[in-house]
Amino acid sequence: MQNRRQWMKLATAAISALWLGATALPAPAAAAEKLTVFAAASLKDALDTANAAWTKESGKEVVVSYAASGALAKQIENAAPADVFISADLDWMDYLAKKSLIKADTRSNLLGNKIVLVAEKAKAKPVEIKQGFDLAGLLGDGKLAMGEPKSVPAGKYGMAALEKLGVWKSVETKVAGGESVRAALALVSRGEAPYGIVYQTDAAADKGVTVVGTFPAESHPPIIYPIAILAESKNPDASAYLDFLKSDKAAAFFTAQGFTTLK
Repeated sequence: MQNRRQWMKLATAAISALWLGATALPAPAAAAEKLTVFAAASLKDALDTANAAWTKESGKEVVVSYAASGALAKQIENAAPADVFISADLDWMDYLAKKSLIKADTRSNLLGNKIVLVAEKAKAKPVEIKQGFDLAGLLGDGKLAMGEPKSVPAGKYGMAALEKLGVWKSVETKVAGGESVRAALALVSRGEAPYGIVYQTDAAADKGVTVVGTFPAESHPPIIYPIAILAESKNPDASAYLDFLKSDKAAAFFTAQGFTTLK
């Protein structure tokens, strides 16, 4: 009996030592927080490539939500969790800035772009885009695909250009407004609209369309993509991520897609 009691004491002591040792061990490091980016739909191809390079270089993962800038800004306003916002125009970044939803000192203009007229590749013929050009005649009974002119940046730029060229009133009723510029691009690529107005970078990303004309830069406001860290972001990697996107290494990914870098 005495031997049994001694054995029980030893066993209890051993178990206690193991438990104390386990509690003394450092807790496993918390999984690295993913960086969440809200970005204009037109950035997808170039930004996906840049993000892959960032992840390879830093070991940090980036999760991106692509949509129309206005839709993303509204989500941010409604407290959607994100760290970085890249808009396709200044207006939606200004919208968030006025509501103190970005860190103002992190804001900068990242990229520039152009808008072009595209047609389905099999039916593409050059179009001279000039004052009063007959876009309505080119469309016939078809639709003009473009981002929603009142909210999607590419649509706003397109409408401004057509107004400046004296063409808007003749095609206004023919517009098929997409929820994003990529949605408008798809209509042309699938042959559902004979022409569309998109960014030149979008046209480069879709082998189903061909650029038939480029809108003069002076026909619309400058196309600028601003970037900023959101006010609610606590991610320590956000600043380094912005620095990377503004670096020469990242610039190569954007210029390859047709963007211009702004510094």
